[in-house]
Amino acid sequence: MDKHYDVIIFGAGPAGLTAGIYLGRARAKTLILDTATVGGQTVLSYSVANYPGVEETSGREISQTMLRQAKSFGCEVRPYARIAEVELAGPEKAVTLENGSRFTFQVAVVATGGVPRKLGLESEEAFVSKGISFCATCDGDFFSDRPIAIIGGGNSALEEAIALSAFASHITIIHEFDHFQAEPWIVEEVRANPKMEFLMEQDIREFEGGGSLERVITKHKRTGEITVTPVDGCFIFIGYVANSSLVEGSVTLNDRGEIVTDEELRTNLPGVFAAGDVRAKRYRQITTAVADGTVAAMAALETLRGLER
Repeated sequence: MDKHYDVIIFGAGPAGLTAGIYLGRARAKTLILDTATVGGQTVLSYSVANYPGVEETSGREISQTMLRQAKSFGCEVRPYARIAEVELAGPEKAVTLENGSRFTFQVAVVATGGVPRKLGLESEEAFVSKGISFCATCDGDFFSDRPIAIIGGGNSALEEAIALSAFASHITIIHEFDHFQAEPWIVEEVRANPKMEFLMEQDIREFEGGGSLERVITKHKRTGEITVTPVDGCFIFIGYVANSSLVEGSVTLNDRGEIVTDEELRTNLPGVFAAGDVRAKRYRQITTAVADGTVAAMAALETLRGLER
């Protein structure tokens, strides 16, 4: 027999957990499903120093606090869920897991976040988990006292470079432009770190090695000079792409694969909302994800009340 919920939230990152906190506190029967661990991309941050009201902490700790709050208000949370099918059209919606479990619900909040953007090179795929990583928190200690490269020049890349300097013997930051896009204080801290070296205006040409990564080949955009950087590891932080495959073909997406919403985070399907990095918006921070989760939850509650009339 199918188990019924008022709301199912897809994604247990900051947006999804915040929505769960608000919905649970309002006594809506709520299930949060995630295909991976709780916390989303937030758990990859060693240090979070700009979350209002909280002194410097880790992304993992913020996520665990949100999880405890959501559960305390009655939310059921299922990480590592293998989703086989989602039915979002119509007044009664349903999700079926690969183990055969089927849940029905009236309202959905899609908060599936983003996944790391890749360079798209064949050699990149060849060395994933063999020296190439997208997660400093997961893999940083594997490269203790070893040279690494970091590809990227935004806040995430430079923040992770600072975190990884606690492990690596030497860090080469490789960026496509002649300047960084990160906040000035982060740039200053990175430039002041004696472990850091910089390769600017570079195109990544190839990753090379035997059984594991051994070097990164780059080409200067203006001069054409080829640089070979010997490394044992390479961390790629060049942004994220919306993780919208779950709802592709069901809700309206823009040309970047992001879910299109109105200001109350409604999608084109009645009773389906989107929150966090999966939706079309300019700024992506933990705080903006939390704000999205709040708005989506309150709009979802309004929808539920309308269905009860």
